[in-house]
Amino acid sequence: MRKFLFNGAVLGAAFSAVGVINATRTGPRDWRLALMWVSWGINVAIAVGTVIEESREQGPLELDD
Repeated sequence: MRKFLFNGAVLGAAFSAVGVINATRTGPRDWRLALMWVSWGINVAIAVGTVIEESREQGPLELDD
């Protein structure tokens, strides 16, 4: 779990949610808002996939907390 919390890509995706939430609260509700949420979801999926792939590449020598 620690590898997800301290990864830069995951942290960046989490902090980018602030902007999307702010745009949802104050901005117009149109196709661009839906596109912002889709792109944020893709960003999170890529970040999590990267962390999983990096942990697989490190091999069985590392103890997983």
